[in-house]
Amino acid sequence: MNVLPPAPVVHTSTGDVRGRQLAAVRHFVGVPYAASPIGDRRFAEPQAPVAWQDVREAHVPGATAPQRLRAVPGLAIEPLVGTGWTPGDDYLTLDVWTPDAAQDLPVMVFIHGGGFVIGSKDAAVQDGATFARDGIVCVSINYRLGVDGFLPIPGVPTNLGLRDMIAALQWVQKEIAAFGGDPANVTIFGESAGAMAIANLVVSPLATGLFRRAIIQSGHGAMTRDIPVARRLVDKLAKLLSIPATREGFASVPTETMLDAVEAVSLPTARIDLRGPDGREPVFGISRFVPVHGDDVLPVQPLDALKAGAGKDIDVLIGTNAEEMNLYLVPTGVRDKIGRLLAWLVLRKSQPNAWAILKAYGAGRKRGGQALADALSDLVFRTPARRFAEEHRGRTHVYELEWRSGAFGGELGAAHAIENPFVFDTLAVASGPEGILGEHPPQELATRIHRLWIDFARDGSLPWAPFNRETRQVYRLEAGAAVHEPVMPAARFLP
Repeated sequence: MNVLPPAPVVHTSTGDVRGRQLAAVRHFVGVPYAASPIGDRRFAEPQAPVAWQDVREAHVPGATAPQRLRAVPGLAIEPLVGTGWTPGDDYLTLDVWTPDAAQDLPVMVFIHGGGFVIGSKDAAVQDGATFARDGIVCVSINYRLGVDGFLPIPGVPTNLGLRDMIAALQWVQKEIAAFGGDPANVTIFGESAGAMAIANLVVSPLATGLFRRAIIQSGHGAMTRDIPVARRLVDKLAKLLSIPATREGFASVPTETMLDAVEAVSLPTARIDLRGPDGREPVFGISRFVPVHGDDVLPVQPLDALKAGAGKDIDVLIGTNAEEMNLYLVPTGVRDKIGRLLAWLVLRKSQPNAWAILKAYGAGRKRGGQALADALSDLVFRTPARRFAEEHRGRTHVYELEWRSGAFGGELGAAHAIENPFVFDTLAVASGPEGILGEHPPQELATRIHRLWIDFARDGSLPWAPFNRETRQVYRLEAGAAVHEPVMPAARFLP
């Protein structure tokens, strides 16, 4: 007769938590790292969680940040970002996966993506059990999104979503040893918006000393706004909701009504100018809600902070996928439908030199939509990631994933978000007729990428040379080799 092992219990400074046993891995679900962001705490900096007396059951997913998922034609997005909003007050929580009998193991803390408006720690593709299986204590966190996390409302602390992440990392420093992790060996990693946030944390003075390494997947530090520019979004939402642009005004709006407003301002047709003084829109319309600079979290733009030496003691692994914008332009049919004129109209909303950019990317020799996709992949993701690597004064390695997904008849290619199933070695949940990886993605590639991330988290090891402006060494993940990468055409159009 098989006897199940007892459910594991761990003592934290706020109370005991009981997780669940998964083979040789222990999983603790929904552990609070901060108090519920409700009432007076809704638009306040994260505060310490309230202590509890009895053992807290930590084995069932709980609440998530308010959000509303938008379907993508022909693509199953729930495995990638989670199932959406699960209502509840207590969502500033984290999960911990740890091997049995763990002690002083490397720690990896994952920050999910989703454009700062959707996503959660519970998405199937980012199951940390695979890292625990291989000797890592893995943590995944929720944080405030949208209006609550990334809208600079007058009278409200800015960058509350980033402050939540910092609070979670402070929790890791204080508590992770009880789960078998080494607080002196923490690597933070994340994808898309999560990677953008990590790039910000690398340079934030409030995050100093909270982690040793950072892995930035399809992210960089260029997607932040000046507070005065971001206040235009505050005013737009307040007008749409017929409320004063104040803390009290936004706190008076029911959650569903607020989500309606977030959807309305997020539409491509929404009339709102979020271009900076240089005429550029640094987020290219992908999300209205992003971190701001000019406060105590990000005193200056991240690239300027890097130039001044911020984050120089942190080892960085940063990279992108070869055809990032295909995720946005292939399932919708935009890439294959629009011509040069419409491509120019789309790009000029974000870039003052739109026609010159499109010409540099082959407009006139290729379809307008294809030139737009190629240009945006470099403008939005690939070039800014290299700029981050150029300016970081510490050790920096750059990768590129060139493997092409078979989804959408092979047209999705090396799109945004395809690397996460390889990083987590969770190919099965992202494969199939509507999976982002298509049918039968290569397990051998997942095994290699997963191991690269583990080795870097363990001691900083990587099998290729650091990046610099001269050698420009970029490791191609599918090929398994580093190459010299020429400067991209987009570089001359970006700061």
